[in-house]
Order: sequence, then structure tokens, then C-alpha cells
Amino acid sequence: MLQRVVRSTVIDAPIERVWAVLRDFNSHVDWHEVVETSRIEGDERGDQVGCVRSFTLRDGNHIREQLLSLSDSEHRSTYCIVEATLPLQRYVATVTLKPVTDGNRTFWHWESTFATPPGRERELRDTVARGVYEAGFENLRRYLERGAPTSSAGIAASAALALPRRGVGLEAYGGPEVLRPRDDEAAAPAEGEVRIRQRAIGVNFLDVYLRRGWMPSMLPVSEGAPGVPGMEAAGSVIDVGPGVSGLFPGDRVAYLGPVPGAYRGVRSVPADWVVRLPAAIEDDEAAALLLKGLTADYLLRDLGRVQRGTRILVHAAAGGVGLLLCSWARSLGAVVVGTVSSEEKARVARDHGCEHVIVTRDYRFADAVQRACGGVDVLVDGLGEAARAENHAALARRGHWISLGQASGALAALPPDLLIAKSLSFSRPVVFDYVATPAQLAERAQRLWDALASGTIRKPPIERFALDAAARAHERLESRASIGALVLLA
Repeated sequence: MLQRVVRSTVIDAPIERVWAVLRDFNSHVDWHEVVETSRIEGDERGDQVGCVRSFTLRDGNHIREQLLSLSDSEHRSTYCIVEATLPLQRYVATVTLKPVTDGNRTFWHWESTFATPPGRERELRDTVARGVYEAGFENLRRYLERGAPTSSAGIAASAALALPRRGVGLEAYGGPEVLRPRDDEAAAPAEGEVRIRQRAIGVNFLDVYLRRGWMPSMLPVSEGAPGVPGMEAAGSVIDVGPGVSGLFPGDRVAYLGPVPGAYRGVRSVPADWVVRLPAAIEDDEAAALLLKGLTADYLLRDLGRVQRGTRILVHAAAGGVGLLLCSWARSLGAVVVGTVSSEEKARVARDHGCEHVIVTRDYRFADAVQRACGGVDVLVDGLGEAARAENHAALARRGHWISLGQASGALAALPPDLLIAKSLSFSRPVVFDYVATPAQLAERAQRLWDALASGTIRKPPIERFALDAAARAHERLESRASIGALVLLA
């Protein structure tokens, strides 16, 4: 028969402060007095799902436990015993934190189920309830009261001891193989900056362009001075520099900015780039969606002025931006046409609102577009030069051609006569100009979060890679085999 132990308490500290301690699976060696020694096996991180902590209790017992799940949005972790000298069988425990608005305190709920040998039920139940849970509550209170992470400086100091020193950079332009893991310094935030422990990093085609050397002024590289790509990431604030208000250690945040450098475990960035994350958005979702979602927002709202009946063509309709565009445009009542390179991608695009899907690998699509809707009013082009003629042929009179990318090569300048032939307009926007102020960033981000929460737009699939595997992520993105968004986990 399974035993069940449940204990709860209130900790007189903000939830971010308590969670900053408990989310580290190996932190108990610092605050729980029953633990003598502890380590994470295999040099894994203490917040890596699947990691195993091996620890010895002061009474001589030895236990190995595995982290099964970790949710920063729900402030919850679940773990199990995989081996122990104590006869706790099939032991699974969950720690959950919730904010107490009265006094900015934290409600801590700790529960577990386990089996015991016959006759030892009460003994082992009391061991867990009193010796582990109730003692742990008091131990953590004292730990916080001693000044461990009870202040911003304390949180920063304790976190800095375990900051990852990992990053990925390139010393020469080229293929994915030039992306190599490297040691990386975690610079303290300067005035107006926040330092972020990044847990997920967005991968965008802009990163590929930078790696290829198509924008050398944006990412200069040289031997001994590697460039670090990446324009967006999500994680938690470690500390803030002078002059920063409204952001605090422990806050879950995401950012995007016009200066690359996100392929690393820790980064200091201007506070103006940063937005807080709602509880419903996980770190990997934020890194996958922020830049792409805000891009979709300005394309539809500002440039395309999409409304009911607008005919819009989306290339790479099964990509990260493409799926968001299709879903959001369809919710606005638009007629959505998309191009993809496979039948599998066509199915995903249809599921996300693409009404007319054209499968092509040779940049021929204009005739199919004309048959489907008589030409489009808005065309979002991520293909570039190879699709120039077909794009022109697919546009309706007075259509708007938006050049968003150049997967097939840079789009050469369009002669005025080409546009005049259909009274076309043309734009080549950059997302950062549409979030140039904190207010603009906050407004667009909130519109994205609201649309996701209401189901107005669907989240695209996410492919996840370790930070050290950034080269494989780039290979995947360039292969045209990926569906949805790609992120790196740091």
C-alpha cells in the first residue's frame, strides 16, 4: 500500500526568491541540515530535467534522486528516488510554490507517495514528514534569514557562483561547422542593463545570415575575437545594473535586441530590450515565439493591414514565422495561401490556418496562387532572388510585397518599372524598428501573449537542441526539413 505524505507552509519571502533556491536540484546541500554531501552526477546542471543528485545524509544513509520535471511558470518540480539505503520504494515527490499576496510571501506545498516494508510504515512516514519536509521548511527559513538569497545582492552573489560559462561563437564565416562551443564570461550588468540566466535561445534565419558573413558589420569576427550570434532568449534575471527599475532578481523574462550575442548561458542586455513573461509561457516557448510573434504582429497589423477578405501569400508557411502568420491572418478573416516544400509541412500549415497550400521545391507557385485566389494583396517573401519573377506574378494589382528574408540569395534592387506595372508597393522591414521603445515592445508582446492565451493563434511546434549543438540546429534549419521554431537550451 502506498503511503502519502503532505506538508505545507508559508515562507516569509517572495516566490522568486524561494524558487531561485529550490529550482537548483543540488541546493539542498546548502540549506537542509540533514544533507552531509551532495553532487549532480555527470557534470549536468542542477536544473536539467533528468539529472541525478547523489547525496549522503548525516546519519550515513545514501540516496540517489532524479529530477523528473521542472516548470518555472508553475514553480513546480517533481523528482523520484532511483536508489537508496533507506527502504523508500517507488518514492515520487513534488514541490510546488504559490505566491501569497498578503505580505509578498510564498506558500510551499511538498508531497510524496512511496511504499515501505511491512511494519515500517509509521517510522518511515514520520522520517519523511518530520525529518525531511518539516525540518526542510525551518532550514530554508533560517537559510534565507542568514542573508543567503534574501536580497538582490545575495541572490546575485549566490547565483554567480554557479553561472554557466558556456557559449557558442565563430572565428570565421562559413557553414554550420564554424559554430563552436567556447568558454564565456558572465559580465556583470552595466548601467541600464540586466544580467539574465538564459535557459532557452531562439534560432532564426538571421543567425544563419550572420554566420555566413552576409552582414559583417552586424557580426564582425576574427581569430581570437569570435562573434556570438543570436538575437533573442528567455530565462531569469540574476541581477540588475544602476538605473534599472521594474525588473528584479528572479523575474522570468525574455528579450530581443538588434545586437547579436544570445548564444550563451548568461548575458547582460539593456533593460529596454526585456519583457516579463506570463506564467503560461514557458522559457522555450518564449524564445521560440517572441521575435517571430512580434514580426507576425507588425507584418499583419502595420504593413499588411490584414482584415477580412485580404489575400495573403506566406512563403515557408510551415516555419516559425510562417505558422504564426497563417494562424493569426486566418483569425482576422484573411484568405491565406502558403508555400511549403513537402506534404508533411503542408499538413501542418493547414492545421495552422493556411487555406491554400502549394507544395513546391523549385520556386514555381504563381500560377497556383492565381488559380486559388486571383492574386494576393500581401506577399511575405522570405525566399529572395530565386523567387523574384514568381512573386511578381503572384501579386494582385495594388499588392504589397514585403521582403522579409533571402533564403535563396539576396534580392537584387527592384526597378521602378517592375512595381509600376501593377501599382505595387514594396517594403523591407526590420523587427527592431517596430519595438524601438519599451512601450512599443511591451504593447506588441502583450498582444502576442493575449492572442496565444485566447487561442487566436496556435503555438507552432518547437524543435529543441542543446546550446553546444548549435551547429546541428543550423544544419536542420537550412535543410528545409524543419517544421516550426528551433531553440537552443542552455
